[in-house]
Amino acid sequence: MNYRVPQPVPQVILDDIRGAQKMLSGVSRVTAMEGSRYLSSLTGSPVHLKCENLQRTGSFKLRGAYVRIAGLRPEQRAAGVVAASAGNHAQGVALASSLLGVRSTVFMPVGAPLPKVAATQDYGAEVRMHGEVVDETLAAAQEYADRTGAVFIHPFDHRDIIAGQGTVGLEILEQCPEVRTILVGIGGGGLAAGVAVAVKALRPDVRVIGVQAAGAAAYPPSLKVGHPVSIDDPNTMADGIKVGRPGDIPFKIIGELLDDVRTVSEDALSSALLLCLERAKMVVEPAGCSPVAALLSEPELYGDGPVVAVLSGGNVDPLLLQRILRHGMAAAGRYLSLRLRVTDRPGALAGLLGELSVVDANVLDVSHVRTDPRLGLTEVEVELHLETKGPKHCAEVARALHGAGYKVMS
Repeated sequence: MNYRVPQPVPQVILDDIRGAQKMLSGVSRVTAMEGSRYLSSLTGSPVHLKCENLQRTGSFKLRGAYVRIAGLRPEQRAAGVVAASAGNHAQGVALASSLLGVRSTVFMPVGAPLPKVAATQDYGAEVRMHGEVVDETLAAAQEYADRTGAVFIHPFDHRDIIAGQGTVGLEILEQCPEVRTILVGIGGGGLAAGVAVAVKALRPDVRVIGVQAAGAAAYPPSLKVGHPVSIDDPNTMADGIKVGRPGDIPFKIIGELLDDVRTVSEDALSSALLLCLERAKMVVEPAGCSPVAALLSEPELYGDGPVVAVLSGGNVDPLLLQRILRHGMAAAGRYLSLRLRVTDRPGALAGLLGELSVVDANVLDVSHVRTDPRLGLTEVEVELHLETKGPKHCAEVARALHGAGYKVMS
């Protein structure tokens, strides 16, 4: 899609971010910086979490949206603003517009989670559902802007948006002046670009590393060829960074200032979300915990000094959260699914469950299959879903069943 970025690509400098910080005083929160003992022990260096999941509207997006809308001329404000988003940017634009007295219209995909739709409406925006994917929603918002004169508020490809997001970087340096590495998730690149500008201007010795979901990683191939390229069908649970093409303005900054871009798997994202919930007592969406996923995946890369991981958002749909938690527990070896064949006689199932009780495996679900033609006349197949204590416990359960004479099919 053509985002109509002016040429040459505008620059963002430290003074822009400092101006945005003044503008946001009393509007956005200076979010907390929390230490993580578990991640610190894993990396060998102090790890701190920058909790933008506790920001107003549940993510960093309010910062950029407010700066962008506050910078509009009076006649532009009178025309209203329009945006397209599946969640976080939608809520940021809606609240920023309401605070500034500007009419806002937000296009959201038809499948957007209902809690995010309701929150966007509650913040004062008119919500219009359009398209199955975000690219279709963006096209509808742009068409609306062309037709009505409303100002299109891009989620990441504008210098004011980047300046607003860059205030996260200024706060990190104020809260953790000894920081050596900052990890930040990348979708279109607005947050990472803003943080990089702020941090590298004041502390060029600090590493700034971007993190993308492996299934939606447009930056590595783009950086390789030197210009933004699109990837086909980005696929990840981390919808906040599920962007198929880097923004032109963020790409230029990231190409010049970021030290590296790492990718993380879906298993790592779900494990990171589970860790944030259990260890840090933080509800974080998959995109928001991508920096934690990077720490879990390659802890040896971050042992040279204090690390700050930016938890960029906490707006996760409860139904998705339930599925991700199950996925995260499975990835951590805390769920075990087994199929066994046992003799179809009274007491056989009780005997099997007794063996599981001895090794302290919690049975979540049991199902019987008696009609499969592959089964013998006196056989029944039992499928078990168990909660375990981790990979070692899974192996212990399997050994106990084999030792008791059970044939485990999978």
